[in-house]
Amino acid sequence: MNQSITITKDSALQFSQQVVSWYHKQGRKHLPWQQNKTPYRVWISEIMLQQTQVATVIPYYQRFMESFPTITALANADEDEVLHHWTGLGYYARARNLHKAAKTIKDNFNGNFPEDINDVIALSGIGRSTAGAILSLALNQPQPILDGNVKRVLARCYTIEGYNGLSKFDKTLWQLTETLTPNKDTAFYNQAMMDLGATVCTRSKPSCSKCPLQYSCLANAASLQDKYPQKKPKKKIPEKHTIMVIPKILQNNNELVLMEKRPPTGIWGGLWCFYELDDVNKLDNLLTKVGLKARTQHQLPEFRHTFSHFHLDITPLVIDCELINNQEINENNQQQWYNLQHKNNVGLAASTKKLLTLLDTTL
Repeated sequence: MNQSITITKDSALQFSQQVVSWYHKQGRKHLPWQQNKTPYRVWISEIMLQQTQVATVIPYYQRFMESFPTITALANADEDEVLHHWTGLGYYARARNLHKAAKTIKDNFNGNFPEDINDVIALSGIGRSTAGAILSLALNQPQPILDGNVKRVLARCYTIEGYNGLSKFDKTLWQLTETLTPNKDTAFYNQAMMDLGATVCTRSKPSCSKCPLQYSCLANAASLQDKYPQKKPKKKIPEKHTIMVIPKILQNNNELVLMEKRPPTGIWGGLWCFYELDDVNKLDNLLTKVGLKARTQHQLPEFRHTFSHFHLDITPLVIDCELINNQEINENNQQQWYNLQHKNNVGLAASTKKLLTLLDTTL
């Protein structure tokens, strides 16, 4: 409706002043990453908060910062340890990118978080909006941001046609946020814009009467809040099926299950998972390959794990095994025997955690 917008300096100033004033009265100020603010602390929070709610993030954030209080501590940590702290948060590429970026900062910036926007954007896992958020919230740099919450506020205020991910839509909103972001009090302004989207200008049933922008918001004036932003056209999510094989042995009264480490990229990248088969007839070959022979087997309840782009139906198969020729238990960087009585501190895929819970209830 309003793809071509002209905003005067006065109207931009009024917009930002209303937002900042609201922040001082209503904005969130007591979240863990808002205390003792540093670029590192803000960076970790911004990555964790991507596609994850604040209430979920808080305990993960606190444990993460306790274990990795500095960029150098994170850079020096083992990847398994980092992924272990991320287990349950999902979107594990975020954790791998954090670890990779920390190493870059340690090597190239002497362990100090860079303060130039282009240097920050060049780090693994950091886009323009996240870079702007880190530098503005931690250092009050006048950097614009455009996360999902800010997009929703701006799309409604100016009735911008389109949906997230659509090039023209995103381009228009970037032009808007660049124009509206003030050169002073940027930290307050950006935090307020994110807070408005998260707590007032919500996806459904926005609390327009509590919004500082209610009188200038075009969607509110026309009662079209539910039309902006538009919903991305839905695609039919494909369904896939896999058999997850859980080889199990008894050793010294401990029950051990064999896991493999996934490749560093792709689904569950770098995490520990059970073996997958597309055909149960391939089971003997798999077991022989890892030096095992089946004694008995039983199936656990099937369940579905949903990714953003497909459903995965999982059939878990527990195989009670014995070692071929009583050979030593084989372990290396790509496979491990996981002790069900004494849990290992490693990064586990969500499906692996669910299967371990199922095993606990059936043992």
